[in-house]
Amino acid sequence: MEKEQVSVEKDVIEIGKRVIRIEASAVAELEKRIDENFVKVVDLILKSSGRVIITGVGKSGIIARKIVATMNSTGTPALYLHPADAIHGDLGVVRKEDVVICISKSGDTVEVLRLIPIFKRIGVPIISMVGNLNSQLARLSDYVLNVAVKEEACPYNLAPTASTTATLAMGDALAIALLEKRNFTKENFALFHPGGNLGKRLLLKVEELMVSGKEVPIVHTSTPMKETIIEMTSKRLGATCVVDDDGKLVGIITDGDLRRLLQRTENVFALKAGEVMTKNPKTIKKDALAVTALQQMETYNITQLVVIDDERIPIGMIHIHDLVKAGLSSSEIDNEVEQ
Repeated sequence: MEKEQVSVEKDVIEIGKRVIRIEASAVAELEKRIDENFVKVVDLILKSSGRVIITGVGKSGIIARKIVATMNSTGTPALYLHPADAIHGDLGVVRKEDVVICISKSGDTVEVLRLIPIFKRIGVPIISMVGNLNSQLARLSDYVLNVAVKEEACPYNLAPTASTTATLAMGDALAIALLEKRNFTKENFALFHPGGNLGKRLLLKVEELMVSGKEVPIVHTSTPMKETIIEMTSKRLGATCVVDDDGKLVGIITDGDLRRLLQRTENVFALKAGEVMTKNPKTIKKDALAVTALQQMETYNITQLVVIDDERIPIGMIHIHDLVKAGLSSSEIDNEVEQ
């Protein structure tokens, strides 16, 4: 029984490896087809003032939706159009300034073909992603992207596997080529992903998370330590800003400072804030990225930063707990953000 089990496991492993080899080969073949025709398609979409309308049914429809999603998130407005819905009213979304991409492995998909005359009547250029260059769809299209494969990973050469992978890869190549030609930046990407990690890293500002106004603990250098401690504990930030006669930041007193003070001084209440404070504390501006604040805190092993204006007057404080609560973490700080 054990030998049979081992034999079954080997068979399964070999099947999995064979599928990966076939699909990897199908994708590798596409590199030869990135040519002048591909350049023309990219140029056509770049010059279009409308959207990219992508249509297809079955597995091709699923791949079409994925390409649409990729384009939308990388700066190319796109829309999926189901062929069945199209002929029942949804063709109204198509405008002559748009570009249409039709996806079909055979190139003879009836549901897609019956849309072609209407697309031509509207006046939109038609790009096809097909696996058969001699198909009706290929002949009726203005531009053709060849996504033919030698074989499917399915042992019967029936289930779309390698062909859908190749089509998806071609769609990715198209989307990323458009991204780079548009000079689409990571900041642009973050704008379309405000709820994701990248959006938080590149869009979330200190001002949006900091404590401000009357909630900011502030004492004067001459403030007695008893009042200073009350100010610190009542504001619950674990620290207080210390300012001079002009209201400018000159120091900070933290919980850690108090603990160390108690260890070495018996008569704490005889001291003033200016005698206890740490001078020249780390600061940040309100328009700085929140992830930059997190980076500073981790670099200097501190838990809060004073937010100051151009005159060094404290206008807020930001605590590491606020950053973590907002979904930021040290694992999200990469080299690009640091720069």
